[in-house]
Amino acid sequence: MKSLWSHKFTLIFLFLNIIIISAIIHYRNLMVVIVPAKPTETVQKTFFKGTAPTEDEIRIFNKISAIIPTITVTNFDKTTSGKKSRAFLYNTRQKYCVGETLIVQIEMFDHLGNKKTYGGDFIKAKIFSTNLNAGATGKVEDFNNGTYHVYFTLFWEGRVYVSLALHHPSEAVSALWRARNQGYGLVYFIGTFINGTQQVKTECGFQLNGIKDVCEYRYEKENESYFCTKPKNFDCQSIAILQSFNRDFSFLNSLEKTLVKRENIAVNIQKDFEYIDVSTCARPPSAPLGECKIGMDSPFPSGFVLKNIWNPAFCKIKNFSTQEQMYTCLQDKMVYILGDSTLRQWFNTLTGTLKGLKRFNLHRAGLESLLMASDQEKNILLYWKKHSHPFVASHFYTVKDDNYMSREIDQLAGGPHYVLVISMGQHFRLFPIYLFIRRVLNVYKAVQRLLVRSPDTKVIVKIDNTREIDADPERLSDFHGYIQNLILKDMFSNLHVAMVDAWDMSIAYPTNNVHLPEHVIRNQIFMFLTYIC
Repeated sequence: MKSLWSHKFTLIFLFLNIIIISAIIHYRNLMVVIVPAKPTETVQKTFFKGTAPTEDEIRIFNKISAIIPTITVTNFDKTTSGKKSRAFLYNTRQKYCVGETLIVQIEMFDHLGNKKTYGGDFIKAKIFSTNLNAGATGKVEDFNNGTYHVYFTLFWEGRVYVSLALHHPSEAVSALWRARNQGYGLVYFIGTFINGTQQVKTECGFQLNGIKDVCEYRYEKENESYFCTKPKNFDCQSIAILQSFNRDFSFLNSLEKTLVKRENIAVNIQKDFEYIDVSTCARPPSAPLGECKIGMDSPFPSGFVLKNIWNPAFCKIKNFSTQEQMYTCLQDKMVYILGDSTLRQWFNTLTGTLKGLKRFNLHRAGLESLLMASDQEKNILLYWKKHSHPFVASHFYTVKDDNYMSREIDQLAGGPHYVLVISMGQHFRLFPIYLFIRRVLNVYKAVQRLLVRSPDTKVIVKIDNTREIDADPERLSDFHGYIQNLILKDMFSNLHVAMVDAWDMSIAYPTNNVHLPEHVIRNQIFMFLTYIC
Protein backbone atom coordinates (compact mmCIF):
# COMPACT_ATOMS: atom_id res chain seq x y z
CA MET A 1 0.00 0.00 0.00
CA LYS A 2 2.81 2.36 0.97
CA SER A 3 4.66 1.80 -2.33
CA LEU A 4 1.43 2.36 -4.26
CA TRP A 5 0.90 5.77 -2.62
CA SER A 6 4.56 6.62 -3.23
CA HIS A 7 4.19 5.76 -6.92
CA LYS A 8 1.03 7.91 -7.21
CA PHE A 9 2.74 10.81 -5.47
CA THR A 10 5.70 10.57 -7.88
CA LEU A 11 3.38 10.66 -10.91
CA ILE A 12 1.46 13.65 -9.54
CA PHE A 13 4.72 15.47 -8.78
CA LEU A 14 6.04 14.85 -12.32
CA PHE A 15 2.74 15.95 -13.84
CA LEU A 16 2.75 19.23 -11.91
CA ASN A 17 6.35 19.92 -12.89
CA ILE A 18 5.52 19.36 -16.58
CA ILE A 19 2.68 21.90 -16.28
CA ILE A 20 4.89 24.46 -14.51
CA ILE A 21 7.76 24.04 -17.00
CA SER A 22 5.35 24.32 -19.95
CA ALA A 23 3.92 27.52 -18.52
CA ILE A 24 7.37 29.00 -17.99
CA ILE A 25 8.40 28.11 -21.55
CA HIS A 26 5.18 29.65 -22.85
CA TYR A 27 5.76 32.93 -21.02
CA ARG A 28 9.45 33.01 -21.94
CA ASN A 29 8.46 32.72 -25.60
CA LEU A 30 6.46 35.88 -25.01
CA MET A 31 9.62 37.31 -23.40
CA VAL A 32 7.50 38.27 -20.38
CA VAL A 33 7.72 36.14 -17.26
CA ILE A 34 4.98 36.35 -14.64
CA VAL A 35 6.14 35.04 -11.28
CA PRO A 36 4.26 34.77 -8.00
CA ALA A 37 4.91 37.57 -5.53
CA LYS A 38 6.31 36.89 -2.07
CA PRO A 39 5.36 40.11 -0.31
CA THR A 40 5.67 38.83 3.24
CA GLU A 41 9.27 37.67 2.75
CA THR A 42 10.18 40.90 0.98
CA VAL A 43 8.72 43.16 3.61
CA GLN A 44 10.42 41.26 6.44
CA LYS A 45 13.88 41.13 4.85
CA THR A 46 14.12 44.52 3.19
CA PHE A 47 11.97 47.19 4.71
CA PHE A 48 11.83 47.09 8.47
CA LYS A 49 14.74 48.68 10.25
CA GLY A 50 15.19 47.91 13.91
CA THR A 51 11.77 46.36 14.54
CA ALA A 52 9.92 43.45 13.01
CA PRO A 53 6.75 44.15 11.03
CA THR A 54 3.49 43.80 12.89
CA GLU A 55 0.72 41.50 11.73
CA ASP A 56 -1.34 44.51 10.62
CA GLU A 57 1.57 45.90 8.56
CA ILE A 58 2.14 42.57 6.83
CA ARG A 59 -1.59 42.14 6.20
CA ILE A 60 -1.86 45.56 4.51
CA PHE A 61 1.30 45.00 2.48
CA ASN A 62 0.12 41.62 1.26
CA LYS A 63 -3.34 42.96 0.42
CA ILE A 64 -1.85 45.66 -1.81
CA SER A 65 0.80 43.38 -3.33
CA ALA A 66 -1.90 40.94 -4.40
CA ILE A 67 -3.39 43.47 -6.86
CA ILE A 68 -0.08 44.44 -8.48
CA PRO A 69 1.36 42.26 -11.27
CA THR A 70 4.81 40.77 -10.81
CA ILE A 71 6.33 40.78 -14.29
CA THR A 72 9.85 40.52 -15.66
CA VAL A 73 9.99 42.01 -19.14
CA THR A 74 12.89 41.70 -21.61
CA ASN A 75 11.30 43.10 -24.77
CA PHE A 76 9.69 46.54 -25.01
CA ASP A 77 7.50 45.40 -27.93
CA LYS A 78 5.75 42.89 -25.68
CA THR A 79 4.57 45.58 -23.26
CA THR A 80 1.16 47.25 -23.38
CA SER A 81 0.79 49.93 -26.03
CA GLY A 82 -1.74 52.71 -25.56
CA LYS A 83 -1.62 53.51 -29.29
CA LYS A 84 -2.32 49.92 -30.34
CA SER A 85 -5.07 49.37 -27.75
CA ARG A 86 -8.70 50.10 -28.54
CA ALA A 87 -11.81 51.25 -26.68
CA PHE A 88 -15.48 51.07 -27.63
CA LEU A 89 -18.90 51.58 -26.07
CA TYR A 90 -19.98 48.42 -24.31
CA ASN A 91 -23.62 49.34 -23.74
CA THR A 92 -24.44 51.25 -26.91
CA ARG A 93 -27.97 52.67 -26.93
CA GLN A 94 -30.09 55.11 -28.90
CA LYS A 95 -30.33 57.61 -26.07
CA TYR A 96 -28.17 58.39 -23.06
CA CYS A 97 -29.78 59.92 -20.00
CA VAL A 98 -28.47 61.88 -17.02
CA GLY A 99 -27.96 59.52 -14.08
CA GLU A 100 -27.27 56.43 -16.18
CA THR A 101 -24.00 54.50 -16.26
CA LEU A 102 -21.88 54.50 -19.40
CA ILE A 103 -19.62 51.47 -19.82
CA VAL A 104 -16.56 51.65 -22.06
CA GLN A 105 -14.63 48.46 -22.86
CA ILE A 106 -10.88 48.59 -23.43
CA GLU A 107 -8.93 45.86 -25.19
CA MET A 108 -5.20 46.08 -24.57
CA PHE A 109 -2.57 45.13 -27.16
CA ASP A 110 1.21 45.15 -27.14
CA HIS A 111 3.38 47.15 -29.54
CA LEU A 112 3.33 44.25 -32.04
CA GLY A 113 -0.47 44.22 -32.11
CA ASN A 114 -0.90 41.08 -29.99
CA LYS A 115 -3.79 40.96 -27.52
CA LYS A 116 -2.60 41.20 -23.92
CA THR A 117 -3.41 38.16 -21.79
CA TYR A 118 -2.97 39.69 -18.34
CA GLY A 119 -4.00 42.91 -16.62
CA GLY A 120 -2.42 45.35 -14.19
CA ASP A 121 -2.27 48.42 -16.46
CA PHE A 122 -2.64 51.77 -14.68
CA ILE A 123 -5.39 53.67 -16.52
CA LYS A 124 -6.71 57.15 -15.84
CA ALA A 125 -10.23 57.69 -17.15
CA LYS A 126 -12.53 60.70 -17.17
CA ILE A 127 -15.51 62.21 -18.96
CA PHE A 128 -15.63 65.92 -19.66
CA SER A 129 -17.45 68.75 -21.42
CA THR A 130 -15.08 71.66 -21.96
CA ASN A 131 -17.85 74.16 -22.79
CA LEU A 132 -19.51 73.40 -19.44
CA ASN A 133 -16.28 73.25 -17.41
CA ALA A 134 -17.45 69.78 -16.42
CA GLY A 135 -15.60 66.58 -15.61
CA ALA A 136 -15.75 63.33 -13.63
CA THR A 137 -13.55 60.29 -13.14
CA GLY A 138 -14.37 56.74 -14.18
CA LYS A 139 -14.09 53.51 -12.23
CA VAL A 140 -11.85 50.91 -13.91
CA GLU A 141 -12.56 47.18 -13.63
CA ASP A 142 -9.65 44.89 -14.54
CA PHE A 143 -10.59 41.41 -15.81
CA ASN A 144 -6.90 40.38 -15.62
CA ASN A 145 -6.89 39.20 -19.24
CA GLY A 146 -6.16 42.42 -21.13
CA THR A 147 -9.81 43.53 -21.06
CA TYR A 148 -11.08 46.39 -18.92
CA HIS A 149 -14.44 48.01 -18.28
CA VAL A 150 -14.62 51.66 -17.31
CA TYR A 151 -17.81 52.86 -15.60
CA PHE A 152 -18.87 56.50 -15.88
CA THR A 153 -21.88 58.07 -14.19
CA LEU A 154 -23.48 60.56 -16.59
CA PHE A 155 -23.87 63.47 -14.19
CA TRP A 156 -24.80 66.28 -16.59
CA GLU A 157 -26.66 67.03 -19.81
CA GLY A 158 -24.90 67.86 -23.06
CA ARG A 159 -22.13 66.61 -25.32
CA VAL A 160 -19.80 64.42 -23.29
CA TYR A 161 -16.31 63.33 -24.30
CA VAL A 162 -14.32 60.42 -22.89
CA SER A 163 -10.60 60.49 -22.06
CA LEU A 164 -8.76 57.21 -21.55
CA ALA A 165 -5.04 57.38 -20.84
CA LEU A 166 -2.65 54.48 -20.30
CA HIS A 167 -0.65 56.16 -17.57
CA HIS A 168 1.63 53.13 -17.12
CA PRO A 169 1.56 49.71 -18.78
CA SER A 170 1.39 46.76 -16.40
CA GLU A 171 5.08 46.07 -16.97
CA ALA A 172 5.97 49.59 -15.75
CA VAL A 173 3.60 49.17 -12.79
CA SER A 174 5.43 46.01 -11.79
CA ALA A 175 8.82 47.67 -12.21
CA LEU A 176 7.83 50.76 -10.19
CA TRP A 177 6.45 48.63 -7.36
CA ARG A 178 9.57 46.47 -7.24
CA ALA A 179 11.88 49.49 -7.42
CA ARG A 180 10.02 51.40 -4.73
CA ASN A 181 10.29 48.56 -2.26
CA GLN A 182 13.98 47.84 -2.78
CA GLY A 183 15.24 50.48 -0.38
CA TYR A 184 15.99 54.10 0.43
CA GLY A 185 18.60 54.85 -2.20
CA LEU A 186 16.73 57.60 -4.09
CA VAL A 187 16.95 60.36 -1.49
CA TYR A 188 19.37 61.37 1.24
CA PHE A 189 19.17 64.04 3.92
CA ILE A 190 21.75 66.38 5.41
CA GLY A 191 21.26 67.42 9.02
CA THR A 192 22.80 70.53 10.57
CA PHE A 193 23.81 70.30 14.21
CA ILE A 194 24.29 73.55 16.12
CA ASN A 195 26.32 74.08 19.31
CA GLY A 196 26.46 77.76 20.11
CA THR A 197 28.28 79.37 17.20
CA GLN A 198 29.53 76.06 15.82
CA GLN A 199 27.78 74.04 13.13
CA VAL A 200 28.42 70.67 11.55
CA LYS A 201 26.58 68.76 8.84
CA THR A 202 26.12 64.98 8.64
CA GLU A 203 24.07 62.54 6.59
CA CYS A 204 20.64 61.51 7.90
CA GLY A 205 17.91 59.13 6.81
CA PHE A 206 15.86 56.05 7.60
CA GLN A 207 18.84 53.77 6.98
CA LEU A 208 22.53 54.62 7.32
CA ASN A 209 24.31 51.52 6.13
CA GLY A 210 27.83 50.90 7.39
CA ILE A 211 27.81 53.76 9.91
CA LYS A 212 28.34 52.66 13.50
CA ASP A 213 28.13 55.89 15.49
CA VAL A 214 24.62 57.23 14.87
CA CYS A 215 21.99 59.33 16.57
CA GLU A 216 18.69 57.49 16.64
CA TYR A 217 15.58 59.65 16.99
CA ARG A 218 13.07 57.07 18.09
CA TYR A 219 9.43 57.35 19.02
CA GLU A 220 9.20 54.12 20.95
CA LYS A 221 5.44 54.09 21.24
CA GLU A 222 4.97 53.99 17.47
CA ASN A 223 8.15 52.08 16.43
CA GLU A 224 9.23 55.10 14.38
CA SER A 225 12.96 55.80 13.96
CA TYR A 226 15.12 58.29 12.08
CA PHE A 227 18.92 58.37 12.07
CA CYS A 228 21.76 60.82 11.64
CA THR A 229 25.49 60.22 11.62
CA LYS A 230 26.61 61.42 15.04
CA PRO A 231 29.01 64.38 14.81
CA LYS A 232 31.97 64.49 17.14
CA ASN A 233 31.57 66.74 20.19
CA PHE A 234 27.91 67.45 19.40
CA ASP A 235 24.92 66.17 21.31
CA CYS A 236 22.31 64.30 19.25
CA GLN A 237 19.64 66.73 20.43
CA SER A 238 21.49 69.67 18.91
CA ILE A 239 20.17 68.86 15.42
CA ALA A 240 18.32 71.93 14.13
CA ILE A 241 17.96 71.78 10.35
CA LEU A 242 17.33 69.17 7.65
CA GLN A 243 17.47 69.30 3.87
CA SER A 244 16.90 66.57 1.29
CA PHE A 245 18.74 65.80 -1.92
CA ASN A 246 18.06 63.43 -4.80
CA ARG A 247 20.71 60.78 -5.23
CA ASP A 248 21.92 60.01 -8.75
CA PHE A 249 20.64 56.48 -8.48
CA SER A 250 17.90 54.24 -9.82
CA PHE A 251 16.52 50.81 -8.98
CA LEU A 252 15.24 50.46 -12.57
CA ASN A 253 17.15 48.76 -15.36
CA SER A 254 17.55 50.37 -18.79
CA LEU A 255 14.44 48.74 -20.29
CA GLU A 256 12.31 49.68 -17.30
CA LYS A 257 13.55 53.26 -17.58
CA THR A 258 12.33 53.28 -21.19
CA LEU A 259 8.86 52.23 -20.01
CA VAL A 260 8.60 55.33 -17.80
CA LYS A 261 9.97 57.89 -20.26
CA ARG A 262 7.62 60.83 -20.78
CA GLU A 263 6.54 59.65 -24.24
CA ASN A 264 5.37 56.37 -22.71
CA ILE A 265 3.36 57.94 -19.88
CA ALA A 266 -0.33 58.92 -20.15
CA VAL A 267 -0.65 57.67 -23.75
CA ASN A 268 -4.16 58.17 -25.11
CA ILE A 269 -6.05 54.98 -25.92
CA GLN A 270 -7.80 55.10 -29.30
CA LYS A 271 -11.63 55.01 -29.27
CA ASP A 272 -14.07 54.07 -32.03
CA PHE A 273 -16.39 56.88 -30.95
CA GLU A 274 -15.86 60.62 -30.51
CA TYR A 275 -18.54 61.63 -27.99
CA ILE A 276 -22.03 60.90 -26.75
CA ASP A 277 -24.97 63.26 -26.28
CA VAL A 278 -26.65 63.06 -22.88
CA SER A 279 -30.23 64.18 -22.29
CA THR A 280 -32.41 64.81 -19.27
CA CYS A 281 -34.95 62.01 -19.55
CA ALA A 282 -38.24 61.44 -17.80
CA ARG A 283 -37.52 59.18 -14.87
CA PRO A 284 -38.70 58.81 -11.27
CA PRO A 285 -37.27 61.65 -9.17
CA SER A 286 -34.43 60.60 -6.89
CA ALA A 287 -34.39 61.55 -3.22
CA PRO A 288 -32.73 64.94 -2.63
CA LEU A 289 -29.21 64.79 -1.30
CA GLY A 290 -28.64 65.80 2.31
CA GLU A 291 -25.80 68.05 3.42
CA CYS A 292 -22.35 66.49 3.70
CA LYS A 293 -21.79 65.12 7.19
CA ILE A 294 -18.92 63.41 8.94
CA GLY A 295 -19.26 59.63 8.84
CA MET A 296 -20.79 59.45 5.36
CA ASP A 297 -19.37 56.85 2.98
CA SER A 298 -17.57 58.41 0.03
CA PRO A 299 -18.15 56.40 -3.18
CA PHE A 300 -15.99 56.36 -6.29
CA PRO A 301 -16.33 58.56 -8.16
CA SER A 302 -17.09 60.79 -5.20
CA GLY A 303 -18.47 63.61 -7.34
CA PHE A 304 -18.18 65.72 -10.47
CA VAL A 305 -17.31 69.21 -11.65
CA LEU A 306 -19.91 71.36 -13.39
CA LYS A 307 -19.31 75.03 -14.23
CA ASN A 308 -16.07 74.75 -12.26
CA ILE A 309 -17.97 73.84 -9.09
CA TRP A 310 -17.43 70.55 -7.27
CA ASN A 311 -20.62 68.54 -6.67
CA PRO A 312 -20.31 65.48 -4.40
CA ALA A 313 -22.25 62.46 -5.65
CA PHE A 314 -23.46 61.51 -2.17
CA CYS A 315 -24.22 64.82 -0.41
CA LYS A 316 -24.71 68.55 -0.88
CA ILE A 317 -22.21 71.33 -0.16
CA LYS A 318 -23.46 74.38 1.71
CA ASN A 319 -23.21 77.87 0.28
CA PHE A 320 -20.02 79.61 1.39
CA SER A 321 -19.90 82.28 -1.28
CA THR A 322 -19.48 85.11 1.24
CA GLN A 323 -16.90 85.77 3.95
CA GLU A 324 -19.67 86.08 6.53
CA GLN A 325 -20.88 82.53 5.81
CA MET A 326 -17.33 81.21 6.23
CA TYR A 327 -16.83 83.19 9.45
CA THR A 328 -20.09 81.87 10.89
CA CYS A 329 -18.88 78.33 10.29
CA LEU A 330 -15.39 78.83 11.75
CA GLN A 331 -16.39 80.93 14.78
CA ASP A 332 -15.29 79.43 18.13
CA LYS A 333 -13.26 76.74 16.40
CA MET A 334 -9.64 75.65 16.67
CA VAL A 335 -8.56 74.11 13.37
CA TYR A 336 -5.42 71.95 13.43
CA ILE A 337 -4.11 71.08 9.97
CA LEU A 338 -1.35 68.46 9.79
CA GLY A 339 0.19 67.46 6.48
CA ASP A 340 2.15 68.71 3.52
CA SER A 341 2.12 71.76 1.24
CA THR A 342 -1.16 70.70 -0.42
CA LEU A 343 -2.81 71.36 2.96
CA ARG A 344 -0.72 74.48 3.48
CA GLN A 345 -2.67 75.76 0.46
CA TRP A 346 -5.82 75.48 2.60
CA PHE A 347 -4.20 77.65 5.27
CA ASN A 348 -3.04 80.23 2.73
CA THR A 349 -6.44 80.36 1.00
CA LEU A 350 -8.34 80.75 4.28
CA THR A 351 -6.06 83.50 5.58
CA GLY A 352 -6.08 85.19 2.17
CA THR A 353 -9.89 85.15 2.05
CA LEU A 354 -10.78 85.93 5.66
CA LYS A 355 -9.06 89.23 6.41
CA GLY A 356 -9.80 88.98 10.11
CA LEU A 357 -7.44 86.01 10.39
CA LYS A 358 -4.10 87.55 11.35
CA ARG A 359 -1.00 85.47 10.76
CA PHE A 360 1.64 85.21 13.46
CA ASN A 361 5.24 85.98 12.57
CA LEU A 362 6.91 82.94 14.09
CA HIS A 363 10.39 84.07 12.97
CA ARG A 364 11.28 80.67 11.55
CA ALA A 365 14.03 80.26 8.98
CA GLY A 366 13.88 78.10 5.89
CA LEU A 367 10.93 76.33 4.33
CA GLU A 368 7.61 76.93 6.05
CA SER A 369 7.03 74.15 8.56
CA LEU A 370 4.63 75.80 11.03
CA LEU A 371 1.97 78.47 10.42
CA MET A 372 -0.50 80.05 12.81
CA ALA A 373 -3.29 82.60 12.46
CA SER A 374 -6.11 83.79 14.69
CA ASP A 375 -9.15 86.03 14.78
CA GLN A 376 -9.60 87.15 18.38
CA GLU A 377 -12.97 88.78 17.79
CA LYS A 378 -14.51 85.59 16.40
CA ASN A 379 -12.35 83.29 18.55
CA ILE A 380 -10.82 81.36 15.62
CA LEU A 381 -7.45 79.60 15.70
CA LEU A 382 -5.90 78.23 12.51
CA TYR A 383 -2.80 76.06 12.83
CA TRP A 384 -0.82 74.23 10.12
CA LYS A 385 2.22 72.05 10.73
CA LYS A 386 4.13 69.84 8.33
CA HIS A 387 4.16 66.12 9.00
CA SER A 388 7.40 64.62 10.22
CA HIS A 389 9.97 62.51 8.33
CA PRO A 390 10.05 62.14 5.41
CA PHE A 391 9.78 65.71 4.20
CA VAL A 392 11.43 66.08 0.80
CA ALA A 393 12.29 69.65 -0.14
CA SER A 394 14.99 71.52 -2.02
CA HIS A 395 15.16 74.11 0.81
CA PHE A 396 16.21 73.54 4.39
CA TYR A 397 13.65 73.40 7.19
CA THR A 398 13.81 73.45 10.96
CA VAL A 399 13.29 70.27 12.97
CA LYS A 400 13.74 71.75 16.46
CA ASP A 401 10.06 71.18 17.25
CA ASP A 402 9.49 68.28 14.86
CA ASN A 403 6.86 65.75 15.90
CA TYR A 404 5.26 62.72 14.33
CA MET A 405 1.64 63.34 13.39
CA SER A 406 0.40 60.71 15.83
CA ARG A 407 2.16 62.51 18.68
CA GLU A 408 0.65 65.85 17.67
CA ILE A 409 -2.81 64.25 17.68
CA ASP A 410 -2.22 62.66 21.09
CA GLN A 411 -1.49 66.13 22.49
CA LEU A 412 -4.85 67.51 21.32
CA ALA A 413 -7.52 67.79 23.99
CA GLY A 414 -10.29 67.52 21.40
CA GLY A 415 -13.90 68.47 21.86
CA PRO A 416 -16.79 70.20 20.04
CA HIS A 417 -14.65 73.25 19.18
CA TYR A 418 -11.73 71.22 17.81
CA VAL A 419 -11.26 70.37 14.13
CA LEU A 420 -8.44 68.13 12.91
CA VAL A 421 -7.44 67.90 9.23
CA ILE A 422 -4.80 65.38 8.17
CA SER A 423 -3.13 64.39 4.92
CA MET A 424 -0.22 62.12 3.99
CA GLY A 425 0.98 61.45 0.49
CA GLN A 426 3.42 63.23 -1.79
CA HIS A 427 6.56 63.02 0.37
CA PHE A 428 6.11 59.30 1.02
CA ARG A 429 6.10 58.35 -2.67
CA LEU A 430 9.91 58.24 -2.77
CA PHE A 431 10.25 55.59 -0.06
CA PRO A 432 9.29 51.93 0.46
CA ILE A 433 5.57 51.51 1.00
CA TYR A 434 6.08 49.98 4.43
CA LEU A 435 7.04 53.43 5.73
CA PHE A 436 3.68 54.79 4.61
CA ILE A 437 1.82 51.77 5.98
CA ARG A 438 3.40 52.15 9.42
CA ARG A 439 2.73 55.89 9.48
CA VAL A 440 -0.91 55.52 8.43
CA LEU A 441 -1.46 52.84 11.07
CA ASN A 442 0.05 55.05 13.75
CA VAL A 443 -2.03 58.06 12.72
CA TYR A 444 -5.14 55.88 12.52
CA LYS A 445 -4.58 54.67 16.08
CA ALA A 446 -3.98 58.24 17.29
CA VAL A 447 -7.25 59.41 15.68
CA GLN A 448 -8.97 56.42 17.25
CA ARG A 449 -7.67 57.47 20.69
CA LEU A 450 -8.76 61.07 20.06
CA LEU A 451 -12.29 60.03 19.15
CA VAL A 452 -12.51 57.79 22.23
CA ARG A 453 -11.57 60.58 24.66
CA SER A 454 -13.33 63.34 22.71
CA PRO A 455 -15.91 61.81 20.34
CA ASP A 456 -17.31 65.21 19.34
CA THR A 457 -14.01 66.23 17.72
CA LYS A 458 -14.40 66.70 13.96
CA VAL A 459 -11.79 64.86 11.87
CA ILE A 460 -11.27 65.36 8.13
CA VAL A 461 -8.93 63.25 5.97
CA LYS A 462 -7.75 64.81 2.71
CA ILE A 463 -6.88 62.22 0.07
CA ASP A 464 -3.69 62.87 -1.91
CA ASN A 465 -4.10 64.50 -5.32
CA THR A 466 -2.43 63.84 -8.68
CA ARG A 467 0.63 65.77 -9.81
CA GLU A 468 2.68 66.68 -12.89
CA ILE A 469 2.93 63.97 -15.54
CA ASP A 470 6.59 64.77 -16.21
CA ALA A 471 7.63 64.43 -12.55
CA ASP A 472 10.32 61.76 -12.07
CA PRO A 473 8.12 58.63 -12.26
CA GLU A 474 10.37 56.34 -10.23
CA ARG A 475 10.14 58.77 -7.33
CA LEU A 476 6.84 60.57 -7.81
CA SER A 477 4.54 58.66 -10.18
CA ASP A 478 0.81 58.98 -9.56
CA PHE A 479 0.78 55.19 -9.40
CA HIS A 480 2.53 55.51 -6.02
CA GLY A 481 -0.07 58.04 -4.91
CA TYR A 482 -2.92 55.83 -6.09
CA ILE A 483 -1.67 52.88 -4.03
CA GLN A 484 -1.22 55.09 -0.96
CA ASN A 485 -4.77 56.40 -1.36
CA LEU A 486 -6.13 52.85 -1.43
CA ILE A 487 -4.39 52.17 1.88
CA LEU A 488 -5.52 55.44 3.46
CA LYS A 489 -9.15 55.04 2.42
CA ASP A 490 -9.32 51.43 3.53
CA MET A 491 -7.72 52.20 6.89
CA PHE A 492 -9.99 55.10 7.85
CA SER A 493 -13.21 53.66 6.42
CA ASN A 494 -14.39 52.37 9.81
CA LEU A 495 -13.77 55.59 11.77
CA HIS A 496 -16.18 58.48 12.26
CA VAL A 497 -14.29 60.83 9.94
CA ALA A 498 -14.97 62.65 6.67
CA MET A 499 -12.93 62.51 3.48
CA VAL A 500 -12.16 65.16 0.91
CA ASP A 501 -11.19 63.17 -2.20
CA ALA A 502 -8.60 65.45 -3.78
CA TRP A 503 -7.58 62.62 -6.16
CA ASP A 504 -11.04 62.53 -7.69
CA MET A 505 -11.18 66.31 -7.86
CA SER A 506 -7.75 66.77 -9.45
CA ILE A 507 -8.65 64.37 -12.29
CA ALA A 508 -12.13 65.84 -12.80
CA TYR A 509 -10.67 69.35 -13.05
CA PRO A 510 -8.25 69.77 -15.98
CA THR A 511 -5.11 70.07 -13.84
CA ASN A 512 -1.81 68.21 -13.61
CA ASN A 513 -0.01 70.10 -10.85
CA VAL A 514 0.78 68.96 -7.33
CA HIS A 515 -0.34 72.40 -6.13
CA LEU A 516 -3.85 72.68 -7.49
CA PRO A 517 -5.27 75.97 -8.81
CA GLU A 518 -6.96 78.36 -6.39
CA HIS A 519 -10.51 77.57 -7.55
CA VAL A 520 -9.96 73.85 -6.90
CA ILE A 521 -8.59 74.53 -3.41
CA ARG A 522 -11.61 76.71 -2.65
CA ASN A 523 -13.94 73.88 -3.62
CA GLN A 524 -12.03 71.55 -1.29
CA ILE A 525 -12.39 74.09 1.51
CA PHE A 526 -16.14 74.51 0.89
CA MET A 527 -16.58 70.75 1.29
CA PHE A 528 -14.46 70.83 4.44
CA LEU A 529 -16.55 73.67 5.90
CA THR A 530 -19.77 71.80 5.13
CA TYR A 531 -18.49 68.79 7.07
CA ILE A 532 -17.64 70.78 10.19
CA CYS A 533 -20.74 72.99 10.21
